[in-house]
Amino acid sequence: MWRRVIALIKKEFLALMKDKKSRLTIIIPPILQLLIFGYAATYDLERVRFAVYDEDRSHASRDLISRFSCSPTFHLVSHITRDEHIAPLIDNKNVLLIIRIGPQFSRDLLTGRGTDLQVIIDGRNSNTALIVLNYVRTILTDFNMDWMARHNWPTPPANLYIRSWYNENLESRWFIVPGIVGLLTLVVTMLVTALSVAREREQGTFDQLLVTPLRPFELLLGKALPGFIIGIVEATLIILIAMFWFDIPLRGNLLALYIGLVLFLLSAIGVGLMISSLALTQQQGLMGAFIFLVPSVILSGFTTPIANMPVLVQKLTLFNPLRYFMVVIRGVFLEEAPVTVLLDQYWPMALIGSITMLTAAWFFRHRTT
Repeated sequence: MWRRVIALIKKEFLALMKDKKSRLTIIIPPILQLLIFGYAATYDLERVRFAVYDEDRSHASRDLISRFSCSPTFHLVSHITRDEHIAPLIDNKNVLLIIRIGPQFSRDLLTGRGTDLQVIIDGRNSNTALIVLNYVRTILTDFNMDWMARHNWPTPPANLYIRSWYNENLESRWFIVPGIVGLLTLVVTMLVTALSVAREREQGTFDQLLVTPLRPFELLLGKALPGFIIGIVEATLIILIAMFWFDIPLRGNLLALYIGLVLFLLSAIGVGLMISSLALTQQQGLMGAFIFLVPSVILSGFTTPIANMPVLVQKLTLFNPLRYFMVVIRGVFLEEAPVTVLLDQYWPMALIGSITMLTAAWFFRHRTT
């Protein structure tokens, strides 16, 4: 069996080296993508969840807190009373930022010496963190101006002391480059698998494969393994470039990363083989891959936070394997996330991969009989 499958894999790689790019002309997919972009692709932040650690509990601190909680941009979800409560809120993504007011806040304001205000921001998404920071600065500037007007002081009384977790310098490449691992891996894998069977049908060699000793399962396996190998190599190359060229820290372990990568490739290959089994030509295969790829990227949280999307769109993302792999790749790179923490991301990809592979096998058997 394996000798026949290996021979088919060699044939697939030879065909890939000789295959030319196909042209793609479509009408309906751009309309669907326009709708997805319109609803999902937004950089506006609304109801940013935040917590407050008020050690002063004075009129001045309550005034500052009310400016945040009364703003339509922010949503107060928790009052913290101990230092130990800070890390879990950020780690579990319960809040995006924490405002910490020191015990001498009001006294320092009244003496006119100025005081410090600490804002802890989840820096995993540097773009979102920078937007939130600008909102915080706007509110604090208004507070300073009002305080100066009431007390006739020439200098602002409060200063920000900022700590950004997981991405200390708020460099956008720390957020974007790891996500490109999933994006490019999906694109390459989908194109390889979506065109495999369609290319055979278009070139007239598919019927020749059917009369060989290869069984349908062996044909499916021979079509899937090249995409899997290419996906592993592609992802590994991008990971190395991210680490050694862009200096992105890989804080987690490779086991957690590659478990997610294998499960992600399983689901991507399943979708690609489903498309390839239904397509009669390479143009149809490219069209099917394109229809899947663009919504998958938009609904993955690659650039736009899923929490900002409408509730219905957020539910649609649950069927997107790229959504889960984005959490895995960024969690391993930036948060040092272990395997146990990422189990909630592994099993949905395993489930999606199993369903798509079984469906692809059924389509393949149905179209070959």
